[in-house]
Amino acid sequence: MANEQIFPEKFLDSLSGAPGFEREKFTNVHKYSETPTSVRVNPLKKPVIKTDSAVPWCADGFYLPARPSFTFDPLFHAGCYYVQEASSMFMDHIFKHIREGTGKPIQVLDLCAAPGGKSTLISSAISPNDLLVANELIKTRVPVLFDSLNRWGRANTIVSNNDPKDFGRLSGFFDVILVDAPCSGSGMFRKDPGAVKEWSEANVSLCQQRQQRILADVYPALKEDGYLIYSTCSYSQAENEDILDWLCEEFNLETMRMPVHTAWGVVETISPTKQAWGYRFYPDKLKGEGLFAACLQKNETARAVNPAKRENVKLPAKELDLVQGYLKDAGDFHYFKANGVWMAIQREHQSSLELLQKYLYLKKSGTRIGQVIGHDLVPEHELALSIHLNKDAILQTPLGLEQAIQYLRRDPLDLNSPQKGWSMMTFENHALGWAKVLHNRVNNYYPKEMRILRAQALVG
Repeated sequence: MANEQIFPEKFLDSLSGAPGFEREKFTNVHKYSETPTSVRVNPLKKPVIKTDSAVPWCADGFYLPARPSFTFDPLFHAGCYYVQEASSMFMDHIFKHIREGTGKPIQVLDLCAAPGGKSTLISSAISPNDLLVANELIKTRVPVLFDSLNRWGRANTIVSNNDPKDFGRLSGFFDVILVDAPCSGSGMFRKDPGAVKEWSEANVSLCQQRQQRILADVYPALKEDGYLIYSTCSYSQAENEDILDWLCEEFNLETMRMPVHTAWGVVETISPTKQAWGYRFYPDKLKGEGLFAACLQKNETARAVNPAKRENVKLPAKELDLVQGYLKDAGDFHYFKANGVWMAIQREHQSSLELLQKYLYLKKSGTRIGQVIGHDLVPEHELALSIHLNKDAILQTPLGLEQAIQYLRRDPLDLNSPQKGWSMMTFENHALGWAKVLHNRVNNYYPKEMRILRAQALVG
């Protein structure tokens, strides 16, 4: 069905000089075409995806021939893939380009991270020796970020809930900072036609001021020679090229040019004053929504923040032995407790974690393993989804599609399993969560706040 939205004349006029903007083609694609559906698979869970074609700038990205009901796909809940707009996956191309030839471990900040698309993308792109800090300023948006990263299953991840200015205390800490900045949202007009009514020149100006404040606040946390990746889902030059000029005027940053294939349809642009490279995505030129992205490198010294004083906390040896049995390569992890729950993060990130705990409000640190009660471990949900779980140490119960949906709804399960105790519920060999199989019933431990609430007829 045609999208009959009409753009404000001032909006179209504001784009008249924008690189790559073609008014008639731009208007028609919003009127007469639907937004494509794309997903990015988790490379360490490797689901089978019925794909239409691949996203050219992201090796793990794929277009789907039709939009399914993701809510009722157990593989989505297992963290096998993330539903992400294709243009946003360009961050994978930028990230891998700046990482080429550098083997040293890095620390990455995704500053405006919820709901988690770009954070899970970065998580896939980095190694276990690297550390990702995914931050979200708005408290009510933190849980969805938390859940997205839990599903992705990696331990080298920290989730924080802080204002950008709080990171200024972490001088020279991060090798890469991604600022996917709050913006006027014009790049999502095809996906969200209602947003057209909210567009105004005044809002663009407010967004530009907010973007400048965010960038200025977080800039001190970037290391010398570190990379600042900036992106918006706006077409406005004020929020894009003008921001690049402002960054180069205010700070000692050098523009980075990305290799882009002509066949992709990405428009390469240069800021008017400082000639900084940027990349524009238009839905009439490629299979994706509106996006602007750029990468700059810091060329001034940054005094590194002093490390936190390490505290040697003695942990109960018997509990530790029990907990370590649940992880592969258990000796590679630093173990600690928070509110009685055992946690684990790679050993090389212990000092970074202790420093971040000193300056930030952290919501997730590594992987929650569980709580030892008596002689048993009561496992956490994120342990089931973790790629670090030692599956040889646990019971597993395979579920069919209908049973998997029942489990995800927290409905009663009727299982004829001869094995009793804590068991990981799986679908197509991918973990969904825990249940406790007893002699006369099955206790469903899928988190209440994550359960599927709507009913749907299952189609074979």
